[in-house]
Amino acid sequence: MACAIPSMTMAGASRSRRCVASPSGSCEFSKLRRSDFVGGGELCGELESRASRGRSVAVCSLKDLRDRIDTVKNTQKITDAMKLVAAAKVRRAQEAVVNGRPFSEALVQVLYNVNERLQLEDVDTPLTKVRPVKKVALVVVTGDRGLCGGFNNTVLKKAEERMRQLKDTVELTVISIGKKGNAYFTRRPYIPLDKTYQTGSAPTTSEAQAIADELFALFVSEEVDKVELLYTKFVSLIKSEPVIHTLLPLSPQGQVCDINGNCVDADEDEMFRLTTKDGKLTVERDTFKTEVTPFSGVMIFEQEPVQILDALLPLYLNSQLLRALQESVASELASRMNAMNNASENASDLKKALSISYNRQRQAKITGEILEIVAGSTAQV
Repeated sequence: MACAIPSMTMAGASRSRRCVASPSGSCEFSKLRRSDFVGGGELCGELESRASRGRSVAVCSLKDLRDRIDTVKNTQKITDAMKLVAAAKVRRAQEAVVNGRPFSEALVQVLYNVNERLQLEDVDTPLTKVRPVKKVALVVVTGDRGLCGGFNNTVLKKAEERMRQLKDTVELTVISIGKKGNAYFTRRPYIPLDKTYQTGSAPTTSEAQAIADELFALFVSEEVDKVELLYTKFVSLIKSEPVIHTLLPLSPQGQVCDINGNCVDADEDEMFRLTTKDGKLTVERDTFKTEVTPFSGVMIFEQEPVQILDALLPLYLNSQLLRALQESVASELASRMNAMNNASENASDLKKALSISYNRQRQAKITGEILEIVAGSTAQV
């Protein structure tokens, strides 16, 4: 029985080598060169799969297996530490979103009530003006780092899909937020990249204000007729989904809807905290409802409602952008925590399989030595 075992060369490329199975069910490399492996070949062969699944296992020396087991243990410690760091940062990112929720909800109520009083008036505010769409600005929010699963790839694929939908009908310009998106769009000259921004792992109001001012200038000057925001909405620790909603023109009622008209604003927040149960990390979920003081129906506005609307809409634009950045950061950290958790589990499985292979070879070596002793004593008799 012959099988192919993948090996990593010095250049990092993956290829297959032929090996012949021994009567015991294991397989040994034929014509194997130690220089083909990373680091000069401490490991004579790559473990193909888990012994518990009944597949063939590559035969190596006991020293190489011990070194590999130690390497896997060290890697598992690193991934466990990165998972805990990401979990702690997720909690802070969630708190940032929840702490800004009362202000956002109260602002929406004020906008709605002001708009209700303007139903019978002819109001012309620049941020709510709807005009024929000739050019669209697509704002794409990505992460600054990797090791977070498919978080960045999912956002970029969604952006590519949206650009394909728009390029045949309207002009397009792209504004990128995040190092990964900046590098991706910069390497592709066919994408009309206009601006790039970096906000880090803790977006601030001033950073969101700078981006909002740029979008405000583009829209008011009629350089673009519509601004769409693509970001990753935080749903739970194991689920996040990229959404696109129209950022400009704003809705006077303060509604947040995607390009298909579906509401993307959450009615309730879910807070997640890590606890220990039976010596293992577990996640507890709590539903958090934002309490907002009802808006008084007898309130009298001192200024004209149009002036109040002109002052509130830019503030609302800034708050929506800041919230999108915060949710994107929370989604990135949750994805990184899940990716590191999966890496830790894979390292544990690999360590178990390597230990099984090590114990089998050690037992076979001991048995062989015993047989040699018995055979020698028998020959003397």
